[in-house]
Amino acid sequence: MPASSPDSILIYAAGFGTRMGPLTRDMPKPLVRVGGKPLLDHALDVVDRAGIPRKVVNTHYLGEQIADHLAGREDIRISHEMPEILETGGGLRHALPLLGPDPVFTLNTDAIWTGSNPLGQLLSAWDPTRMDALLLLVPRARATGYRGKGDFILSPDGRIGRGPGEVYTGAQIIRTDLLKTIPETSFSVNKLWDLTLAAGRTYGTLHDGGWCDVGRPEGIETAEAMLTEGGLV
Repeated sequence: MPASSPDSILIYAAGFGTRMGPLTRDMPKPLVRVGGKPLLDHALDVVDRAGIPRKVVNTHYLGEQIADHLAGREDIRISHEMPEILETGGGLRHALPLLGPDPVFTLNTDAIWTGSNPLGQLLSAWDPTRMDALLLLVPRARATGYRGKGDFILSPDGRIGRGPGEVYTGAQIIRTDLLKTIPETSFSVNKLWDLTLAAGRTYGTLHDGGWCDVGRPEGIETAEAMLTEGGLV
């Protein structure tokens, strides 16, 4: 990979999965199955196909189940958050000793993808001379299972601003040096985006395929239908 390109990724797997209701009472959401395979494994397939060598999975809720599931993967390090969950921003900062120098990829596990590899698309569009953060977005019309109004407005020059518009897919490349300026221990990555947005160095690029939010139980069937339609199951 060229200089200033990421070679590490944090895969988010620490959350409580409360929107999944009883499905996550005794199982962490990343182990919920879609198309016969845990969501975490779908995410790892994306990572493996992108060829990212340094992989970190963060855990908290029922983290021992995720650790057991990954026991055969010697290429994956676990960043376990105790005693408190650290949210997406705090979790990223906690994992930095395992991730190495910035920038890094991050990827949520509660989504299913079709089309080009999302991480490959990010890498192709990444320009460290202009960007501190590059978010992969999807048009609202192609955000299957998503109920909101959108997250960001994408400008013609690629910069983004907050507001109803394109939907954040949960995949990004981001510089991490500004994390040291945030005083809280547990905080959302939104606080880091606030800093990169204020500097005018937050960009977006559109995913070329399908994306399905699997945050709720009904999202499982919807995601499986999308995979079937794409010939992936």
